[in-house]
Amino acid sequence: MLSTENLTKNYGKLAILKGVSISVNRAEIVSIIGSSGAGKSTLLHIMGTLDTPDSGKVFLEGVDVFSLSQRKLADFRNRKIGFVFQFHHLLPEFSALENVSVPSWIAGTSKKETEIRAMELLDRMQLKDRVHHKPHELSGGEQQRVAIARALINNPSVVLADEPTGNLDSQNSEAIFALIKDLRADLKQTFVLVTHNPELAQQSDRILKMADGKTI
Repeated sequence: MLSTENLTKNYGKLAILKGVSISVNRAEIVSIIGSSGAGKSTLLHIMGTLDTPDSGKVFLEGVDVFSLSQRKLADFRNRKIGFVFQFHHLLPEFSALENVSVPSWIAGTSKKETEIRAMELLDRMQLKDRVHHKPHELSGGEQQRVAIARALINNPSVVLADEPTGNLDSQNSEAIFALIKDLRADLKQTFVLVTHNPELAQQSDRILKMADGKTI
């Protein structure tokens, strides 16, 4: 469902990715592990079209994503890819409900339809009583659950998560990973995670280890 072919990426004279080819199946949870500087986050950002490779290709559901125009790529990204980051990136002036709704508004979905979907997701995240709270009124674990709901609002093909538990304590980390596994089971949602947590990675369907810009 998602694949890369011989991705390379350099920053100046520093080679970050050195011909990375991977594939991810639908409804699979894949964890990417490796030491700092191995190229994990760069690979994830390129798969999510937030960065471009120097060479190589990314295919999502058969679409060669970097063959799309910038406008079509932005629309494709919004509809097909969900993102979860370590530090949430929630808009501080928006409520939980509004934060979850933003990608759906960008996609042109009606306000009523968006709110129904956002409320369903926040209920699934056990945040039904927190929908009108702003990020500073939520705990770290609650903020990350809002971020996961936001990633799911447009029913994406894949959710890409960069250190989704990196800013959380062990109890909240376990809760977030349990939630991810439930979403895979209930919604057949595909996840690709970058993590430094080997215990959580072991709960994935598959682990890809990176070192020196390659998968090993």
